Amino acid sequence: MNNHTIQINDTTLRDGEQAAGIAFNVEEKIAIATLLDSIGVQELEVGIPAMGLEEAESIRTIASLGLNTKLLGWNRANLSDLQASIDCGLQRVHISVPVSEIQIAAKFGGQWQLMQDRLRDAINFACDRGLSVSVGGEDSSRADEFFLLDVAQSAQEWGAFRFRFCDTVGILDPVTTYNKVRQLVSHLSIPIEMHMHNDFGLATANTLAGIKAGALSVNTTVNGMGERAGNAALEEIVMGLKCIYGVQLGIDTKRLLELSRLVAKATNWPVPPWKAIVGENTFAHEAGIHAHGVLQNPVTYEPFAPEDVGWERRLVVGKHSGRHLLLSVLQQHGINLSGIEVQSLLDAVRHKSVQTKRSLTVEELLSLVPQG
Repeated sequence: MNNHTIQINDTTLRDGEQAAGIAFNVEEKIAIATLLDSIGVQELEVGIPAMGLEEAESIRTIASLGLNTKLLGWNRANLSDLQASIDCGLQRVHISVPVSEIQIAAKFGGQWQLMQDRLRDAINFACDRGLSVSVGGEDSSRADEFFLLDVAQSAQEWGAFRFRFCDTVGILDPVTTYNKVRQLVSHLSIPIEMHMHNDFGLATANTLAGIKAGALSVNTTVNGMGERAGNAALEEIVMGLKCIYGVQLGIDTKRLLELSRLVAKATNWPVPPWKAIVGENTFAHEAGIHAHGVLQNPVTYEPFAPEDVGWERRLVVGKHSGRHLLLSVLQQHGINLSGIEVQSLLDAVRHKSVQTKRSLTVEELLSLVPQG
């Protein structure tokens, strides 16, 4: 895997916003697009121009900002969708078609030939107008493999620059993903893009498996937001590639926390504390053995330095804390206790933590210190 050959195509502003109960206003969309651009994300799927009105206005505005990142609009295989993308000032379009029997039955009455004709006409229309076209196979993971390959090869032949492999209902596991994507990569000359959903918590794992198999582009969303259980999370993919595979994407990871917080505020949903990479607890240590280890050498219980993603390490006093952490915190406040006093303080800390059902603040800890 070479550095920079793999690129992120973030879809926070399209598939992310399709999460139930999420609606960004124009200012929020601009702020998110601008920050994604400034940290080095190479491509953004900015929305669905055919929705019209406010959606089209925000896409037009983002298109006029002169960002470095490439902008992509999402379309169905019909000419009015593509015209809407053109009207928004976009030069890149994504055309999505159903490729599984289930989806073709629902959307084209089972007429797969009609679907292919529509796709061909849509690609021709877009290419004739000088647009760059990517094509996505909706429900690729449940499609017949020969049919999927046929659609992808046709898209390539008609002028698409990339093919998106979509695990639309999140049913793949990494081994199956690897095999299916390897098959496409070995038969196509255009790059494959991974679009994974998280219904079984496997979106990041499946995305990395697809990259291992030779996919070169990845759809992500900030905080893993998206329809149902969400999509592959930008911060997880970027740090996974960097730390597990040694692949640098040219993205400023130190701003991932800032990005996560911006999107969380715009969605009005908090990030769960145990969310990988950006959750409140990712660098918080409470358990005695862990805190003791981290005090001696952070590498004992941290896969990478908190500063790499904009965090700071936190040592937390609570039910699972041990003597080492307690002594360390007390020393910082110039307090020295005897062994017996430390044990009784530890008992008091554990009791209060169970009562309050959380870790204690430094003030609460100090209030429990026996006064000599």
